Amino acid sequence: MMSRLEQEQAAKIAMISSIASSQQALASILGSIADIAEHSDITARQLAENIRVLTAYQSVMTEMLTGISLNRTKTGSPAEPWLSSACGPERRAAAEHH
Repeated sequence: MMSRLEQEQAAKIAMISSIASSQQALASILGSIADIAEHSDITARQLAENIRVLTAYQSVMTEMLTGISLNRTKTGSPAEPWLSSACGPERRAAAEHH
């Protein structure tokens, strides 16, 4: 009889194996529909979004199971820093005059 820890580890391994199989199936599907997506930008965009969502979901599941956080690189332009109006230049100028 397996201990609780062994059962948890077996369940985690089974889940990770399932995720890996899912990724292989997804790659196979992508190969099968590549010709269709080649002729339709809309289809290609929809597929890319669906794949992004599935991959993100599987990544979160894997992180939860393994306890390993995968740091994702964020791309894009950073936003302007937000400051409370209490910290703004008008407030500082008023405080300097008092």
